[in-house]
Amino acid sequence: MMILHLLSFAGLSIGCLLLLNLSPQRFIPELARLFAHLPARKQHLSKQIRAVQHPKKFRGWRATVQEARAILKQTGQSDKLGMLFVGSLMLALTGALLAILLHNGWLLPVLAGGFALLPFWGVLFTFTFYKKRLHGELETALSIITTSYLRSENILAAVEENVPYLNPPVADVFQAFLSESKLIHANLRLALQSLKGRINDGVFQEWCDALTACQEDRTLKSTLMPIVTKLSDMRVVSAELDYLLYEPLKEFLTMALLMIGNIPLLYFLNRDWFHTLTASTHGHIVLALCALALFVSFAAVIRLTRPLEYKR
Repeated sequence: MMILHLLSFAGLSIGCLLLLNLSPQRFIPELARLFAHLPARKQHLSKQIRAVQHPKKFRGWRATVQEARAILKQTGQSDKLGMLFVGSLMLALTGALLAILLHNGWLLPVLAGGFALLPFWGVLFTFTFYKKRLHGELETALSIITTSYLRSENILAAVEENVPYLNPPVADVFQAFLSESKLIHANLRLALQSLKGRINDGVFQEWCDALTACQEDRTLKSTLMPIVTKLSDMRVVSAELDYLLYEPLKEFLTMALLMIGNIPLLYFLNRDWFHTLTASTHGHIVLALCALALFVSFAAVIRLTRPLEYKR
């Protein structure tokens, strides 16, 4: 009966789309645009001031969503935020339908919530590789630009000389710096402040601050190269600790496969245990707890496999 209800719902949804002349290729981008431009709830000025003075730290799924949103903004992919929410909604419906097909009401909120967070966890996990690539490109870019600047004492000439040898995303940042300095205004300090805000990296921002100070006192240029060497130190330490960083992920995947694989294995070892697990209320609760443990563990593993960052 439940399958008939689901088929009826699917047919009704498809019929509504056909009546409105909406194809999936048009409906999904429109829904993504709606999620991306949802109006923020207006707050009183006193609450806004209190939020700035004492920022509230989000926890749980709110922290995951907020961090994924910040990562997309930092990497220049804010336009994909709507698609992220649409994917989360679709996966949540998929998890709920899967629980309904398994006739397990206890599993429904767990699968719906866990599947809804999968796109955001994916953003957090892929950001690790983006950060490593960014650190590598920054190490090369800052090294050659600093060497040229120490020789010529002209940051614009040093950047222009080395931009052809840089790779994205660092090349786009320095190209924007050159365009702003040559075509918009001649305020080099303001351009360096804009350059500092384009990459959210502690070492890069420290390098920009030191470079700004060098515009007033050229004798401070000796402080630039020690800042660049911090990126090299981070790369060496990260290479040594890569195995330890990904060890929790390997252990999680092993334990998850063992736990999920035990369910069909019970069908061949002991049919009574299998039917108790899949047909009784106690078995449904056990499956829901196991799924909850999987999702919570996966969220913890994602946070443990973060790239190293230099902090003063």
